[in-house]
Amino acid sequence: METVIFHIDVNSAFLSWEAVYRLFHRGGTLDLREIPSAVGGDVSLRHGIILAKSIPARDYGIKTGETIPEARRKCPSLMLVPPNYCLYEQCSAAFMEILREYSDVVEQYSIDEAFLDMTATCHLFGTPEEAAVQMKDRIREELGFTVNIGISSNKLLAKMASDFRKPDRVHTLYPEEISQKMWPLPVSELFFVGRATAKKLFGLGVRTIGELAAADPAWLGSILKKHGEVIWGFANGVDLSPVLGAPVPNKGYGNSTTLSRDVTDREEADKVLLALSETVAARLRADHVQAEVVSVGIKYYDLSYASHQKALGMSTDLTAEICRAARELFAQLWDHRPIRHLGVHTGRVRRDEFSRQMSLFDEVDYGKLAAADRTADAIRGRFGCDALMRAAFLGSSIGHMSGGISDTAGLGWEKREVDYGKVTDL
Repeated sequence: METVIFHIDVNSAFLSWEAVYRLFHRGGTLDLREIPSAVGGDVSLRHGIILAKSIPARDYGIKTGETIPEARRKCPSLMLVPPNYCLYEQCSAAFMEILREYSDVVEQYSIDEAFLDMTATCHLFGTPEEAAVQMKDRIREELGFTVNIGISSNKLLAKMASDFRKPDRVHTLYPEEISQKMWPLPVSELFFVGRATAKKLFGLGVRTIGELAAADPAWLGSILKKHGEVIWGFANGVDLSPVLGAPVPNKGYGNSTTLSRDVTDREEADKVLLALSETVAARLRADHVQAEVVSVGIKYYDLSYASHQKALGMSTDLTAEICRAARELFAQLWDHRPIRHLGVHTGRVRRDEFSRQMSLFDEVDYGKLAAADRTADAIRGRFGCDALMRAAFLGSSIGHMSGGISDTAGLGWEKREVDYGKVTDL
């Protein structure tokens, strides 16, 4: 049986989901997908980058990841809307639910894309192309947004195919089609070739994927080390990685936040570390694991970065223990320069049964701390992350569960709701 792999990618995901919600659930009349528009972070919180853009915005040269001021210089009339991560997670869940009706081997690659191994189920829906069209059209009709689907015999080629002409398209990229469809593309469009690698390859005279595929892999390895060998294989369509129906267990858990203003006060930094420790520990407990290493990272006002880590005497998932270690590391690391960004990370994760070694000189009741954490998790899981917060955050401008948008524990730790009642551009 020949292997059949699909890669499904939502077209301009955040912007599409925002547009559909405004049109069909808020009574809006303006389709963000049809005008120069973008979803962007809050400039006042220094999260001011473009997260998703419409096709008309792309025609102005606006790119995902660039700053909002850069985007506005290219298109002064750009309509910018704030992100609503809670909405996007709901849309993603509905999207994945449909995909799982076509295959029992679904690997969610990100919030808006997934790989499907269709080898065993494709025949139920016709040819691979017919199955993909059915899937694509159903998502559009039931959920209101469009996707691109790439089809091939491995994940790499399927992903490359889904990036061909957009939106609402199905493309194939079988091994016999590589020379025609993939090799003429700029080398910068090859998966795993970032901006720095592309620049280096251009300097070496390697400008297309085909030229990379024809290069001597030993020569590439001497210049780009292991990475050179990997991208040479990709350029030739080689990818042996399977579609993983179950996620790979985390090797570490972490969270970080860009601060709304530079922090120069130790007390304020300690609150940020507590908020980050709260979210990291909650994720550890949700996955029933404990960490043996804690690290802290500081990015200063001039974007210089420093980090420090320590091994704990005992693995833990307790917020108090992780926070105490983070604060100790911060005190050793901080040189009193203004802080722009803080992170707390854990490593050496254990998934076996835990037992704490008691000490005659230990005055901490770890049982009570664990019970308090579990109770807090249960309350937040049922009523939302803002249902319970520590008194230290009352009246504070620091979010009590700060950090990035990832929410694999289902707890949430960033202000994720948008007040559409105040939106005037629907």
